[in-house]
Amino acid sequence: MKHIIILGDGMADHPVERLGGKTLLQYARPEYMDRLAREGRCGRLITVPEGFPPGSEVANTAILGYDLNKVYEGRGPLEAASIGYEMADDDMAIRCNIITLENGNIITHNGGNLETADAKVLIDYLNEHLAAPVNRELGRECVKFIAGIQYRHLLVVKGGSKHIVCAPPHDHPNEPWRSLLVKPEEGAQTEKGRMTPQATADLLNDLIVRSQDLLASHPYNQRKAKRGERQANSIWPWSGGYRPNMAPLMAVYPQIRSGVVISAVDLIRGIGHYAGLRIVEVNGATGLANTNYEGKAQAAIEALKNNDFVFVHVEATDEAGHDGDLELKLRAIDYLDKRLVKPVLEATEKMDEPVCIALLPDHPTPVEMRIHVNEPVPFVIWHRGIAPDAVEHYDEVACVSGSYGMLQLNEFMNELMKTE
Repeated sequence: MKHIIILGDGMADHPVERLGGKTLLQYARPEYMDRLAREGRCGRLITVPEGFPPGSEVANTAILGYDLNKVYEGRGPLEAASIGYEMADDDMAIRCNIITLENGNIITHNGGNLETADAKVLIDYLNEHLAAPVNRELGRECVKFIAGIQYRHLLVVKGGSKHIVCAPPHDHPNEPWRSLLVKPEEGAQTEKGRMTPQATADLLNDLIVRSQDLLASHPYNQRKAKRGERQANSIWPWSGGYRPNMAPLMAVYPQIRSGVVISAVDLIRGIGHYAGLRIVEVNGATGLANTNYEGKAQAAIEALKNNDFVFVHVEATDEAGHDGDLELKLRAIDYLDKRLVKPVLEATEKMDEPVCIALLPDHPTPVEMRIHVNEPVPFVIWHRGIAPDAVEHYDEVACVSGSYGMLQLNEFMNELMKTE
């Protein structure tokens, strides 16, 4: 049996008064997700291990069965792999958003929905003006920006320490940025050949402050300012680490001989890279609600013809949650249901070799909170011939009664690989 995971990032939510006290999934009643629940088996999954932040880098890695205590190195190294940057042993790679600040507060983590082409211009500009500070402790230049997708970029610090405390910008909308600057981990030791945690924090904070003057003077932001639009006016580094040591899924699960990952997000592609999955590019995949759902669905269907495992990730629901946009998140759920889940389900029903479909979010991103929260997520597993449980709908409440009960971390992947 082949397997496909369809993941709606941040899709789970809380009851919303404007929706009559229903969650978005309860209110939307997505037809094909509900069909999977009605014909399959459901449960809930704890995706974030104790002591870890409820980020997509943590939750998606755990969903694929990895022990975060052994492999976690933050977002930076994962995104480096996706971008194609091969980390050296002395690199510290850290995710670097371009964000919007106004009146001393973080307004949005995405630079006013920055487009990739515009972001590339800004990253090149930052490299020209910020990439040559000398690390006095190590005696060499140590900073390099690498362009990613939209607002999501990479900052590599040669000899940097990962033992720092950073604030994910999407978790702090409308909060003062100065109180969220990088700090050294309390009690962290200096590693041989690396900067101290304090020196690393000082360097990153200096880059943040200097970037604000530079970006404010860039023609892109000056045009934005004249139009009264949100500017992409500060960098914000967070979630750094060293090169991770992840075994490919093929070495862990004998059912998987080959697999692919389909996502518009560098982070997810990086996880797939280290998991031994081939990255499939889809034209028009944006990470937003206007992404190419049909293209992702067709890519997944084609991949199932020659691979045992497909991981399809859709970011749109998470972005809408971070923006606090209820209507947009409802639309993103509907698009995911009708334009991706439906064609995948209908195509797999016609395939000679049976295919198991799993559907779930990685974490909730409630629209009224605009941040990730560490709570169990609903999941469904479906394939031809599976004995269904009594769950009729796919949502946060109905799946509590699912026959899988409450699973934790790698138990989900273990259950998924049992389906034969």
